[in-house]
Amino acid sequence: MSEPFASVASPTARELATTEHAHRRLGPRGVSASSLGAMTFLVVCAMYFLMPFSWLIVAATKTQGDLYNTFGLWFSPHFNLFANLQQLFMGDHSIFVHWLLNTLIYAGIGAGVGTVLASIAGYALAKFIFPGRNFVFSLVLGAVLVPTTALALPLFLLMSKVGLTNTYWSVLLPSMVSPFGVYLSRIYAASSVPDELLEAARIDGAGELRTFATVAMRLMTPALVTIFSSSVICASRRAARSSGENVVFIHGLPWTEAGEPVLLFSIISSLPLDTACPQSSAPVALQEHAANQQWNRRDQ
Repeated sequence: MSEPFASVASPTARELATTEHAHRRLGPRGVSASSLGAMTFLVVCAMYFLMPFSWLIVAATKTQGDLYNTFGLWFSPHFNLFANLQQLFMGDHSIFVHWLLNTLIYAGIGAGVGTVLASIAGYALAKFIFPGRNFVFSLVLGAVLVPTTALALPLFLLMSKVGLTNTYWSVLLPSMVSPFGVYLSRIYAASSVPDELLEAARIDGAGELRTFATVAMRLMTPALVTIFSSSVICASRRAARSSGENVVFIHGLPWTEAGEPVLLFSIISSLPLDTACPQSSAPVALQEHAANQQWNRRDQ
């Protein structure tokens, strides 16, 4: 018996021409000229953006003299990385570790607590109906429009009255208040947290706190990440402004030469990392003495 054979369609002339054109366009390895150009451009951009990090790593292995006498993008004959790290972390009674911990406290704790409070307030404004809700939200919108520079002097006077200057609370407490976070949480909760889902959780016996923590917060995660990121930046800037190095006294009150920050603490060991590092050329004891002298002039 003869077995049936399946008929195989032969390619048409148009298909053959299309395949041949594709091979000519892509070349023997399947890479077009436009793809090669785009890849080259991306590689150049990557090298450009990674060059500062490369220089930072290479510079960390050099002595102070090799920084100026050798090529900046390559290692010097004297590998001094471990000695530099020891001097960084152990010098001036480990003051760098204090600055690093201060930065984590100001940015991490302040931003974390501020994000939680903003999410709770925004969720309440979006999902609960109570008298004055629109008025409260209008106040939040108004607070978003107030520049931080306008709050510098009242903030200093308030902290000075309650005796919180030269303490961590003078930076942490303002960082825990985020009008922008409340606004974003309210808008996101109103549009992304369905009321039906909240009602289902309540019917299943979940309380309001559990409903918020297990249902609403998970749906609000993208907004919370954005709020936390912006709060970290604001907390770092607030800590830097609150410990400005160039302070002048106008009518007995401390201002920076730029007219922005107000000094909330003069203890050098309480500074954040981004403010303390530019001032670290002098010994810490001398900086403490100079800062305390400026601070004492406030009461004169």
